[in-house]
Amino acid sequence: MRAIELSRKAFEKAAKIFPGGVNSPVRAFGGVGGTPPFIKKAQGSYLYDLDGNRYIDYIGSWGPMILGHGHPEVLEALREALGQGLSYGAPTEGETSLAEAIQLLYPSMEMMRLVSSGTEACMAVLRVARAFTKREKILKFAGCYHGHADMLLVKAGSGALTFGLPDSPGVPQGATRGTLVASYNNLEEVREIFRNHPGEIAAVILEPIVGNAGFIRPEPGFLEELRSITEKDGALLIFDEVMTGFRVALKGVQGLSKIKPDLTTLGKIAGGGMPLGVYGGRRDIMSMVAPQGPVYQAGTLSGNPLAVACGRKTLEVLSRPGVMEEISDKTEMLGQGIRSLSHKTGVPIVADWQGGMFGFFFHSKPVRSLEEAKGCDSARFKDFHQKMLDRGVYLAPSAFEAGFVSLAHSKADIEQTLLAMETCLET
Repeated sequence: MRAIELSRKAFEKAAKIFPGGVNSPVRAFGGVGGTPPFIKKAQGSYLYDLDGNRYIDYIGSWGPMILGHGHPEVLEALREALGQGLSYGAPTEGETSLAEAIQLLYPSMEMMRLVSSGTEACMAVLRVARAFTKREKILKFAGCYHGHADMLLVKAGSGALTFGLPDSPGVPQGATRGTLVASYNNLEEVREIFRNHPGEIAAVILEPIVGNAGFIRPEPGFLEELRSITEKDGALLIFDEVMTGFRVALKGVQGLSKIKPDLTTLGKIAGGGMPLGVYGGRRDIMSMVAPQGPVYQAGTLSGNPLAVACGRKTLEVLSRPGVMEEISDKTEMLGQGIRSLSHKTGVPIVADWQGGMFGFFFHSKPVRSLEEAKGCDSARFKDFHQKMLDRGVYLAPSAFEAGFVSLAHSKADIEQTLLAMETCLET
């Protein structure tokens, strides 16, 4: 059994200052119980808590640590940037260099804007979409999380789902009046919504592979039909690749699917572990953004030189021959191992993965939507999560979150993880 006394004391102290003792809800472990480990340091594929416990980390700061914690080249890039100052609130060549690197991989982003978070990117991209189309309604999917902007907290995923708060108090009724919601992978619902609101929908926004309700893959033809429906209606198609970008593949879901969205949001990996988000797309749409156009959006820390330096180096390393293939191979090893556990232990469990992203549900059949995800055995997951922590494996503290494998994970890490999983399911 792990020692957790120092983490417990730290949590009690934090709870007197922060709501729930944390600065982002899912960290409080409300969905799995117990005391959240308070992390002291991280290196490679491991986290270390205040009590000296070491964990194999499958969260990776919720995605950006695709090279592992403390990658030496990223740290060197950060040290060099630190030596030149923390923030300028003025343009730098580094911003353009990062944008050019992104554009090579995401040619659909003909113009883009750097911001400080995925939430900010999604909020801004929808403002631009509404201005460009001169329409007010947006269509999202249940279980897809696009940040905590008022208009998007309708049947959201991520922590909102874990805590049973998909519609947050404090959001004015008027803020969500123009937000329409369909079930993921349900094209008939989408068609019906468009029939009921012809010429009224500015954009369809979605996670092209869901990560905030667990890992949920689009059914064959789903993304293609969304592209067709939006084009016929004059609505815009927005891929929120904050989580999937550079992770399921170097060129994201749009690279895998060959579908060109009108607008894209990116984050996490693009900042290499530092706060950074990106939104961009067609030149005619992005020309609406101030100061070139009338749509206002600004941020003092947008294009922060530290985040830009980390992002540039991370993308450089990822783009080297064989790197993404190695990450994908490790993820497949983990995913195939999880799938085999159902036969070994008799416990219903399904798993799926793509690139460096994976997920599993305690469910008897593959999960296609939030509604089906809610049918998983969350009580079993809660018990399983605590047992895995005791065996040194740090999984997302929610049954409704994807996991992440990094370049730093070793074959031994994955073998240890699978052995721990098998032991936990048999006890």
